[in-house]
Amino acid sequence: MKNSVSNSAVNHPNFVWSSLLFVILLFSVPFMTNAQSGKANFSGTWSFNESKSDLGDRGRRFGSGDLVAEQDANLLTVERKFTRRNGEESTFARTYSLDGKETTNSFGRGKSKSTATWSPDGKSLTIVTKMLFNGNERTSTDVWTLKDANTLSVASARQGRDGGEIKTTRVYDKK
Repeated sequence: MKNSVSNSAVNHPNFVWSSLLFVILLFSVPFMTNAQSGKANFSGTWSFNESKSDLGDRGRRFGSGDLVAEQDANLLTVERKFTRRNGEESTFARTYSLDGKETTNSFGRGKSKSTATWSPDGKSLTIVTKMLFNGNERTSTDVWTLKDANTLSVASARQGRDGGEIKTTRVYDKK
């Protein structure tokens, strides 16, 4: 009998440490997952706010239009509405891989290739897109940032037809 009490005393600290480790893991896994998903989430229906936006002189045609974004751990899907020069409404959809892999999207004149990378703090997403336009490669960069839970800012830089840079900042309000 004395021997079994002694074995029980030896096993008791192991049980306590095992239980403590289990409790620590039970509570830390959600925090670790939350820390990994601490990146901005751009999901939502967004209404273009022209008064808060800076479209410059040459960026007007890239500006107006609402967008819908859906985001999961590895993919951002964006559907954007815009008005063509002739006044016709148009919609296009793009997908971006959020794990650093290049994605290809089709558009009226061909295909574009994009790479999305998170800022170190996960608060903004930079999407670099390359496409051929009239035989020349064009690069555009969009930086998506949530200013607050209801305000999305997309700062863009792209080459114009004359080779000069066009910079715009489009601001959207969450619907």
